[in-house]
Amino acid sequence: MSVQSANTDLGELMERLGRNAVAAASVLGLAGTAAKNAALAAAAAAIRARAARILEANVRDLSEARAAHLTGALRDRLALDEKRVESIARGMEDVMALPDPVGTIAAEWQRPNGLRIQRVRVPLGVIGIIYESRPNVTADAGALCLKSGNAVILRGGSESLHSNAAIHACLLEGLRAAELPEHCIQLVPTTDRAAVGYMLAGMTEYLDVIVPRGGKSLVARVQQEARVPVIGHLEGNCHVYVDRDADVRMAQTIALNAKMRRTGICGAAETLLIDRACIDTHLVPVVRTLLDGGCEVRGDAVVQQADPRVRAASEEDWYTEYLDAIIAARVVDGVDGAIAHIAKYGSAHTESIVTESQATADRFLQRVDSAIVLHNASTQFADGGEFGMGAEIGISTDRFHARGPVGVEQLTSYKYVVRGAGQVRP
Repeated sequence: MSVQSANTDLGELMERLGRNAVAAASVLGLAGTAAKNAALAAAAAAIRARAARILEANVRDLSEARAAHLTGALRDRLALDEKRVESIARGMEDVMALPDPVGTIAAEWQRPNGLRIQRVRVPLGVIGIIYESRPNVTADAGALCLKSGNAVILRGGSESLHSNAAIHACLLEGLRAAELPEHCIQLVPTTDRAAVGYMLAGMTEYLDVIVPRGGKSLVARVQQEARVPVIGHLEGNCHVYVDRDADVRMAQTIALNAKMRRTGICGAAETLLIDRACIDTHLVPVVRTLLDGGCEVRGDAVVQQADPRVRAASEEDWYTEYLDAIIAARVVDGVDGAIAHIAKYGSAHTESIVTESQATADRFLQRVDSAIVLHNASTQFADGGEFGMGAEIGISTDRFHARGPVGVEQLTSYKYVVRGAGQVRP
């Protein structure tokens, strides 16, 4: 096949996906809660029934990932096991249990002329999701878009091709069981990178919004090239600040969990900040907990004195999202020093303060301008499921249309419904 004919065929494929999505969205947007929940329940059951098939597909992806020399962090994002497959099924059931946002009245009032006005939640329409590595995104995104009444076109990474297809088959089984159009959830059936270009710039008449989930280069490309609105974050350079009034054992536990529970997620801590006023009591225990836990620590001059295993940090380290067992560590002058560091180097994603002082915590929570701020808790709670939102499509660091975990409510917009009795404007 010539390059020209290959591009023509891809264009026809993407156009067909777009047309099918628009048609499905017109049906799904009017579907009742019972039908959407029935599809989710059937899909969750199919995931459990086909768990062995999903894991076989994932083994194939992992084998190809190792042959392609993907990093350990990317392979961790890609890997599935029985526990993670069950978590995918439970996540769909969690979404099913959420209130249906479509048709809810966010506000209503009556004007002096008698007009009754309501602000009513409606689906966005057709959502394009471009993602890498994580096959669970196939299920999470499909479930959230389904519950919020949006058709979705999924374009997963080539490294998770087989896993995504196996999970997508379960979603289609759920849609069929509920007698909803199969085109409500479509998976781009090609690894051709040009498909991403079509979604970004060639499908404006079909896509209403694009959500990228993946590495910095992918998200940057989407934000630069997309000709439709984008919900996404460029990176998760998250911080843990240990204050002078922190309980040292709590600080050790939170810092270790925030960094090492799963190093490859966007909510993993990348920088540790320690109050200069407590370096005699807190610095060595916290740093050594990380080092003994298998984490490389790159520190400033003071942190390097805490343990000979600490390597020197460069200016670039303060900006870096490692997604690996590496953390940058710096001593700062109190909570205001931490706030200033985060403002300069952070990515407005997730930040945590460890302190027993409520006044200091309140100052941090109020003044740090990130999508998620926590007090005495790990940054790894930056997750829609942990927020009780069932699942998430991603964590948005935008200031509009959505910020923080993007769940079913964030995948809706609204319209104004106005009811009158013959009023005309003078």
